[in-house]
Amino acid sequence: MIPQRIIQYLERSRVPFDRRPHPRAITAQALAASLHVSGFEVAKTVLLQARDRLWMCVVSAADTVNLDRFSRLTGASQLRLAEESEFAHLFPECEIGAEPPFGLLYGLPVVVDARLPDARRLLFRAGSHSEALEMRFEDFMNLEAPLIGDVVHDRGGGRVGLGVEQGPRA
Repeated sequence: MIPQRIIQYLERSRVPFDRRPHPRAITAQALAASLHVSGFEVAKTVLLQARDRLWMCVVSAADTVNLDRFSRLTGASQLRLAEESEFAHLFPECEIGAEPPFGLLYGLPVVVDARLPDARRLLFRAGSHSEALEMRFEDFMNLEAPLIGDVVHDRGGGRVGLGVEQGPRA
C-alpha cells in the first residue's frame, strides 16, 4: 500500500496519478514484468551518497547509473551507492527498496536521466513493493523540478537493472 504521506503530497500539489496494484516485486525490473511493460517504462530511484550529501537519482529500470557522469553533472564527489542504514530513516513509512522519486517531499536533491523523458508516462515505486504509481512525466517534472542530464551507462549489453556502476564499460 502506498503511504498516505505520498498520496497527500500529490493531492496537495494537484498532480493526477493512477495507483497500479501488482504482485509483490522487489526489483524495478520485476515490477516492469509484473505490470507487463518494458523496463524502460518503469523508473527506479537510486540513492547515492556523496562526500557531503545524499542524492536521489531517477533512471529507467533497465539502466544503470554511471557515477562518473553523475559526478560531472552535479559536482558531487566521492560518490557511491548509499547503504540502507544511511537513508532508511528518511523514508520511515516506505518499504526498504521502494523509495519514491519525490526528493522535495524527503529533502533530497533529484537528478533525472536525460533519456527518461522518452516515456511520456512514468511508472515507479511509491513506498510499496505491491503497488506502483503512474503519472505523466511532465507532471513529475513540474512537481520536482529535478536536474536533468546524461547519468546512465550507454545502452547495449552489460549488467542491467542493478542501479549503479562506476567508470566506463569494459
